Amino acid sequence: MKDFYLEIKHICKQTGARYGLLHTPHGDVEVPMFMPVGTLATVKSLSPEELKECGSGVILSNTYHLSLRPGADIVDKAGGLHKFMNYDRPILTDSGGFQVFSLADKRKITEEGVTFKNHLNGAKLFFSPEIAIGIQEKLGADIIMSLDECAPYPATYDYMKNSVERTLRWAKRGKDAHKREDQALFGIVQGGEFADLRKYCAEELVKMDFPGYSIGGTSIGEPKNVMFKMIADTTPYLPTEKPRYLMGVGSVDAILYGIEKGVDMFDCVLPTRIARHGALMTSKGRVNIRDQKYAEDFTPLDPECDCYCCKNYTKAYLRHLYKCDEIFGKRLLSIHNIRFLIHMMEEAREAIKNDRFGDFKKEFLAKFNSERGF
Repeated sequence: MKDFYLEIKHICKQTGARYGLLHTPHGDVEVPMFMPVGTLATVKSLSPEELKECGSGVILSNTYHLSLRPGADIVDKAGGLHKFMNYDRPILTDSGGFQVFSLADKRKITEEGVTFKNHLNGAKLFFSPEIAIGIQEKLGADIIMSLDECAPYPATYDYMKNSVERTLRWAKRGKDAHKREDQALFGIVQGGEFADLRKYCAEELVKMDFPGYSIGGTSIGEPKNVMFKMIADTTPYLPTEKPRYLMGVGSVDAILYGIEKGVDMFDCVLPTRIARHGALMTSKGRVNIRDQKYAEDFTPLDPECDCYCCKNYTKAYLRHLYKCDEIFGKRLLSIHNIRFLIHMMEEAREAIKNDRFGDFKKEFLAKFNSERGF
């Protein structure tokens, strides 16, 4: 893909963290970056214009959910996701593999694919590597994912070894099926907590020469130290010239750790999901806006934040909206959390360019107070 490539601009001398430009058919974006999640072709409660105001570049949508509602054919007839949801910047779709393995109570995995039940109505469904690619080609995202098995945590070594072998065979089948030249297909590294399986999976995927690589199987219930080990066990075996994407990770400490290990892309539903429950990320750590102590607090949510919410509204007003279950309150809180993470990435990129990312990480976590944060 001549329209898709990673241009590394600087490597931090202090840590090895990377700063660069990811070139895509729908524009260039700086990395490392955080990608808001718009599961059903919308980031819940936010408009595309508000996302852009937050500094959003790539956003993520979900293949499984969109295949059910409204259906890939309808999105295709609309001209693809970009036109359907009126977002003219890059879009990434996942393969649906995580949802298949997390939402389906009963599933049967075979070499051909996975049979499972529709979580909406219980109807029988089947996903194969080829089907997952076909759906994503109709959706038309700039970046798409191979179908993989997101194995549970914990899993035995033998189970994970067999799962990795299947994921590799599925990756090859998906790559062979992929025909659109305006989409970048990523391979997904699995292997659980086993370093040798992570290494093996990464090396075999690299031989297939994907345009980019994802680190899968993280943030599915494992302890934070295990997640960090999974990242460290994977990135050394991925090409330096291609983008690296840590899937489904949105906590501050995990993102900063991933950047330090050379990861370029992050996504998670965390900022919008917790916002809808009144939990906010701020420069001083976690804020629960429902707490009584904010009832007469007429200061901004985070005086160091430049988002629309913090520039215009007080904690007292935000608490009032939340307690009254007003949609506007959830919108404001979601705007803040997304902007908080995107702004953190902007600061991280500056620190990398100035060869001080290690110092920045330490300072940010100390200020954020990660023990009370996310």
